[in-house]
Amino acid sequence: MTGTKGNSKHLATISLIVMAVGFLATIPLPPSIWKTIFQGGFEAGLVGGLADWFAVTALFRHPLGVPIPHTALLPKNREKIIAKIIAMLENDWLTKESIREKIGGFRFTDKIFAVVNQEIHSDAVKQSLTGLTKHLIRMINVNKLAPIVEKELKTQLNSLDIKDYIPLLIDQISLRKYDEKALDLIIEEVDEWAKKDSTKYRLGGMAVDMIENIKVDGFMQIALRSFSNLINEEKLGSMIQNLILKGIDSFRDPFNQNRQTLLIHIHQKLESIKSDEKVYQELNQFKSQLIESWQAEEKIIELLSQIRQKALEFVEEPGFYEEYVLPFIKDCLSDLISDKDKMNQLESWIKSQITGFIDKNHAKVGQLVKENLDKLDTKTLVTMIETNVGKDLQWIRVNGAVCGFLIGLVLVGIKAIF
Repeated sequence: MTGTKGNSKHLATISLIVMAVGFLATIPLPPSIWKTIFQGGFEAGLVGGLADWFAVTALFRHPLGVPIPHTALLPKNREKIIAKIIAMLENDWLTKESIREKIGGFRFTDKIFAVVNQEIHSDAVKQSLTGLTKHLIRMINVNKLAPIVEKELKTQLNSLDIKDYIPLLIDQISLRKYDEKALDLIIEEVDEWAKKDSTKYRLGGMAVDMIENIKVDGFMQIALRSFSNLINEEKLGSMIQNLILKGIDSFRDPFNQNRQTLLIHIHQKLESIKSDEKVYQELNQFKSQLIESWQAEEKIIELLSQIRQKALEFVEEPGFYEEYVLPFIKDCLSDLISDKDKMNQLESWIKSQITGFIDKNHAKVGQLVKENLDKLDTKTLVTMIETNVGKDLQWIRVNGAVCGFLIGLVLVGIKAIF
């Protein structure tokens, strides 16, 4: 632009020199109609060129450095010119209404989602979202979260009514024959206990003590003494042991009447619990006491720490973004784009935010322009204006010289004719 300005300035100067040389060259010529015509043309072109040079120069500085009144208009009227520029900018060029009109005709959501759909596949977004996810996971304070989890866990456990689960438990016991399995386990334990020698001697000793402590008179006393003399602790214990083992063997038989009767009795007792409110009340009370005394915070902290670590390891896996984050983002975008009402709401919200921002900060546009112009000294500002509009102004000088020359020719020609 500086080169173009210099070229036009040189052209304007050359045109002025041509007019001056032409005028001087016609002075020594002998009188003739052509001398008169051309001399008048060059004289008018010289006057026009000098007048336009003076006018153009007077805009930016004093012509020839002479402080002639009403020259150097831009430096003298700097503040007025800046104020007019700002006023035109705010009231004519960039009014609130014109900006709102432009905003109203622009579809922000289409542009935004087009950029988002393109950028979510970039490595930069992948690294940023993955890093953000890991940062958020590390930010989780398990020590602060544990009491909340513990409180909520206990609340949920307390809200569970035993009455809703005991009937299901009893039904499962019967369905899976846990009552029979429990009886078989007891039988096996009793059998193992009964086969021990220590059990035999303990039972024999207990039986002997009981016989000796029986208080009877007469013949019965003599009979008991005779019986105790015949049977010692070992024999009596062996007899009782054999009776117990035979009873246990009989209970192992699935078709044994006593076994069936006992199982029926157990089943009836279990069924009666379903409608026993007292049992439910005691179990609920026991449950509440157990939950209240449960100190779970330390275990919860340990569990949450393990979960956090596993989550970090999961995020660091190579396919985490492509397999989980990217499909999730695409699904969300697809759902949002397909919902016209939401899209229109989002578009309206974006435009309202932008419009609100412009309404609040419209005056700052002019203020920003003023601040930037105030940073420039007068000489720099004048140079910038002259650099940007100087080309057209120099052509005014050229046009002044040329038009003056042509008008001079016409006027002298008319004068010569009439």
